[in-house]
Amino acid sequence: SKTYKSKLSPKIHTEVQLKKYSKFLDEYTSQLRGIEEALDDTIGDVWDFTLDPIVLKLLPYEQSSLLELIKTDNKVLNKVITVYAALCSEVKKLKYEAETKFYNGLLYYGEGVSDTSVVEGESQIQMGRFISFLQELSCFVSRCYEVVVNIVHQLAALYNIYEHLGELLVVLLTLDEIMENHGTLKDHWKMYKRLLKSVHHNPGKFSIPEEKLKPFENLLLKLEGQLLDGMILQACVEQRFDDPGEGVAIAKNSAFAEEFAFNIRTIFTSVESKIGEPSEIDQRDKYASVCGLFVLHFHIFRSVDKKLYKALLDVCKKVPAVTLTANIIWFPDTFLTTKVPAAAKQMDKKSLQAIRLQRDTYLQQKAQTLTKEVQSYYVFVTSWMMKMESILSKEHRSDKMADDLNSRCNVFVQGILYAYSISTIIKTTMNMYMSLQRPMTKTSVKALCRLVELLKAVEHTFHRRSMVVADSVSHISQQLQSQALNAIGNAKKRVISDKKYSEQRLDVLSSLVLAENALSGPSTKERRLVVSLALCVGTQLKTFKDEELLPLQLVLKKLDIISELSERVRLQCDCSFLYWHRAVFPIYLDDVYDNAVDAARLHYMFSALRDSVPSMLHAKHMESCDQLLESYDKEIMGVLNEHLLDKLCKEIEKDLRLSVHTHLKLDDRNPFKVGMKDLAHFFSLKPIRFFNRFINIKAYVTHYLDKTFYNLTTVALHDWATYSEMRNLATQRYGLTMTEAHLPSQTLEQGLDVLEIMRNIHVFVSRYLYNLNNQIFIEKASNNKHLNTINIRHIANSIRTHGTGIMNTTVNFTYQFLRKKFYIFSQFMYDEHIKSRLIKDIRFFRETKDQSDQKYPFERAEKFNRGIRKLGITPDGQSYLDQFRQLISQIGNAMGYVRMIRSGGLHCCSSAIRFVPDLEDIVNFEELVKEEGLSDETQKAASVLDSVLGDLTSNSAEGTEYFKKLVAVFAPEFRSAKNMHLRNFYMIVPPLTVNFVEHSISCKEKLNKKNKTGAAFTDDGFAMGVAYILKLLDQYLEFDSLHWFQAVREKYRKEMNAVVKEQNVQSASQDEKLLQTMNLTQKRLDFYLQEFELLHFSLSSARIFFRADKTAAEETLEKKDKG
Repeated sequence: SKTYKSKLSPKIHTEVQLKKYSKFLDEYTSQLRGIEEALDDTIGDVWDFTLDPIVLKLLPYEQSSLLELIKTDNKVLNKVITVYAALCSEVKKLKYEAETKFYNGLLYYGEGVSDTSVVEGESQIQMGRFISFLQELSCFVSRCYEVVVNIVHQLAALYNIYEHLGELLVVLLTLDEIMENHGTLKDHWKMYKRLLKSVHHNPGKFSIPEEKLKPFENLLLKLEGQLLDGMILQACVEQRFDDPGEGVAIAKNSAFAEEFAFNIRTIFTSVESKIGEPSEIDQRDKYASVCGLFVLHFHIFRSVDKKLYKALLDVCKKVPAVTLTANIIWFPDTFLTTKVPAAAKQMDKKSLQAIRLQRDTYLQQKAQTLTKEVQSYYVFVTSWMMKMESILSKEHRSDKMADDLNSRCNVFVQGILYAYSISTIIKTTMNMYMSLQRPMTKTSVKALCRLVELLKAVEHTFHRRSMVVADSVSHISQQLQSQALNAIGNAKKRVISDKKYSEQRLDVLSSLVLAENALSGPSTKERRLVVSLALCVGTQLKTFKDEELLPLQLVLKKLDIISELSERVRLQCDCSFLYWHRAVFPIYLDDVYDNAVDAARLHYMFSALRDSVPSMLHAKHMESCDQLLESYDKEIMGVLNEHLLDKLCKEIEKDLRLSVHTHLKLDDRNPFKVGMKDLAHFFSLKPIRFFNRFINIKAYVTHYLDKTFYNLTTVALHDWATYSEMRNLATQRYGLTMTEAHLPSQTLEQGLDVLEIMRNIHVFVSRYLYNLNNQIFIEKASNNKHLNTINIRHIANSIRTHGTGIMNTTVNFTYQFLRKKFYIFSQFMYDEHIKSRLIKDIRFFRETKDQSDQKYPFERAEKFNRGIRKLGITPDGQSYLDQFRQLISQIGNAMGYVRMIRSGGLHCCSSAIRFVPDLEDIVNFEELVKEEGLSDETQKAASVLDSVLGDLTSNSAEGTEYFKKLVAVFAPEFRSAKNMHLRNFYMIVPPLTVNFVEHSISCKEKLNKKNKTGAAFTDDGFAMGVAYILKLLDQYLEFDSLHWFQAVREKYRKEMNAVVKEQNVQSASQDEKLLQTMNLTQKRLDFYLQEFELLHFSLSSARIFFRADKTAAEETLEKKDKG
């Protein structure tokens, strides 16, 4: 049993461990998945690969030095290759330093300073900051000169690193061209020298010791001579290359001269066949270096190969200009004619002229073919992108590994070739237009911008698939190395099999072994350099057959590209030159805006605009390069806002407004006639990153609309519904997430706001007419085709907006207004003319009332009305009585408004309290919450709810008796002994009613006329005013004693009967005209009677509000009883 246990226990342990391990794996997998999701495409809302959390560096790397790599048994060969390798890598370093540091430092000099804000002396300060940079550049140029001399010495002794020498000459040539084209730098230099002269004349003022000035001036002179006079390359090629001390004779070395010329021709032949072809990759740069070498050869040996010279110039017909860096364009024909004048003299002048004219012809042709080129490249690049996607998404199959890698390699190389071709077209075309100062058409600008997008699309494709590309690159480079090793192995066998050993053959064999060793490892640039140098020796003595050599060269070329794939992609797709052509950006944005369908291409353009940022960091003329970056950022954002974002905001707002107001038929929006632009595409864009900000078009437009709608709603609260409709439409149509305004909303039925009326009550009562039965105010006259009305619902909505507190304030304002009006009222009643007439009328009525059946005679009132007119009329034809009637109407309107406020308040309260089930029995929420033991906040909220409900019930139940208050406040004053003249008021009411009826009839008649000025169908303010004042004076009984309306009725009935009798008499005589007149008279009398009846009813209704059934004494008694 023991043995059984011992066998069993390891098994159990194993299972336990396995379970633990599987558990660990599950947890680890889920963690990894979490990380993967966190780094997934979806998380990065922003489309910018500089924000990648992890980046793969694909450059091969090792820690071996050149000396370790170059090891063969052949010591002499080792030394030779080592020297050349060191020189080549020195050239590469110098070139890299020039491209990153010096070109950019010079190019960006003077940038980032707006023309408007230049302060006097700013230029000199900039130049002062820049001097140290120029000193560094001077040292750099001197170093280049030394390297050139060294290379020439080494070449004189042996051979083949001409291409690298050419590259270095191109660096010097580029520096010359930059200086030549930099007007700002030269101007500032002159200013700086002038400044120095003034310092020289007065050194004490600037506290600079004189002994320091002289050396500084000498330094400036040296810098100017070396750098600023365009003689950098010239000085290099005119150096003394012979060094007798070292025993190096160059100029007289005819074998070297021949070798030099032969190598120039060899490089040129390889360049010429490829330049301008689709498979061109760096031939233009090599062409520039060939021209440099040719000039160097001429200056050393003073001989010209006319045939080669002509061939070099003929290339200009195909390639009229070469972009050296950024916006610096180089015209080879100009260069060759100025630098080799001896050969230029022998050339035919016409042919030189023709080459120069070729530049304009080239631009004209480009302008015509650009659009077609864009279309074809569109097809090429998109199909290439599809190939990339399909090839990289396929799994490796072990049986087809070699084919698979081969096809991947070809696709990668093809991408680089497309990038190079597109980049060349953009740079050459843009820079030539700029250099020759020719205008560019909008079509060309758009086409070039499309090409920029394609260039960035290539870069982003490589980046998007960088994981798979990284995986493939190492395999592909291994495959290419093995192919190269096979070819070299075959050649080595061939050399070994030949038994005739000689020193040369041994050198060849050693170099092949060196090449093999260098290829057996990571393909770093040092190893590839060693391979190329070793093969320069190794390909001597026909070791390779022609059919072997070309494939080997091709394999090594591919190995160069694949090993530096990410660098090459970055270099070829670099769009930093766009900084110098940023004037095209507004045109591009207009185009994007007009063709919103492919708005996503904005990302590519911003990616291109960002490319110039790294090179700007080398600017040295400002305190900090951040200032330059800031001004660039500001400029680009300004253009973006003006040409895209603001236009988009306005257009979206306009579209929303027109959609919401379609009922107004503002303009033709038929898409078949006016076209249709779907701007919603802009809102599906991911945010664009530019400098330290994210440009989120959707958020920008949303914010703009939110802000606009909010501000406009605050200005006109009654438009809230329109704007909320527009908000909903923006969400529906464009997917914008709008913010709710949370403003106190007024309804569309708000009419004039209570607050507005309250502030301008004197204007309101004079401009609006009151209708007693419908409780509505109507505007008297308006400039547009409709009249505003105000009813209870409007007032209720207004009260809901401002709260019920506004009601008391309104009544208070009305009280202030009535005080002023009653003052005028009192003055009118006190007037001698009026008072005397009224006293006379009162006396007359008392004396004759028995004869007139207790009725006040109509004639008397009419006579009063006419008599007042004789006292004088206003310019617009109104008598004093008309004005008095208007005053009473305004007082009545104010009372009508108070009545409406009360009704509106009740309406508002009742609509708010309708959710309370039983008004009689409202539960106390605070007590219930306390019983449940809920939190303090809840208790507070409950008590607030209780108080709100309490307020609502009290308001809805009673509604304040405002009329009572307004009567109580004025009545004592009206009834006091000092205002006895007001007691005559009841006697002026009959003439006032006559006046009112005449006015009312004339207003109603105007309703049927074309010119409706002054037309009206209601004015119950008068009845309200009369009723209110009679109540204040407690004169209802006095007025009733006149039996005025019965008198009016009798008068009109009598007249109508008389007319009817007359009609009966006349109908016998059948005088038609007379009958017509009588019919009209009858109608008119009928009309008048109707108006008086209406006034009577209105007055009776109005009196009810003021409790006309009770006199002041009775009301006092009632109060006592209640007390």
